Amino acid sequence: MNGQGHIDFFFLNTSVPGFSEERAREWMLDVIQKEGGEAGSITVIFCDDDYLLYLNKTYLKHDTLTDIISFDYSAELGGLSGDLFISVPSVTENAAIHNVSIEAEIHRVLVHGVLHLLGYDDKEDKARSHMRETENYYLSLLF
Repeated sequence: MNGQGHIDFFFLNTSVPGFSEERAREWMLDVIQKEGGEAGSITVIFCDDDYLLYLNKTYLKHDTLTDIISFDYSAELGGLSGDLFISVPSVTENAAIHNVSIEAEIHRVLVHGVLHLLGYDDKEDKARSHMRETENYYLSLLF
């Protein structure tokens, strides 16, 4: 990919109807570039709630359900590198709650994971607000 790194997608016992890997990959690489980052190796794994909860408990010691977990391997692998585990049922539920398409919510979660790999934090209110504004900006470039 012209030295831009690579982004791979995998589906564990789930699917995302209408999801375009090529469109998502190009957009994510564009986000990384616009943020001044350099893509390394990013793997996106779409899974179910049970698997994401297992990862959250096992590796992060959190007994809560979430829609995405990011593991950053940039220091070890170089460039912006990591795994993004996304719960399709949680994203689907959030899309219904926020009255947006599943496609839009999938992309919101994708950019959220990329921003975490880029160093964005969402633990404090001000940082969370900035991160949401940044997500909205990049979503506006896609939709």
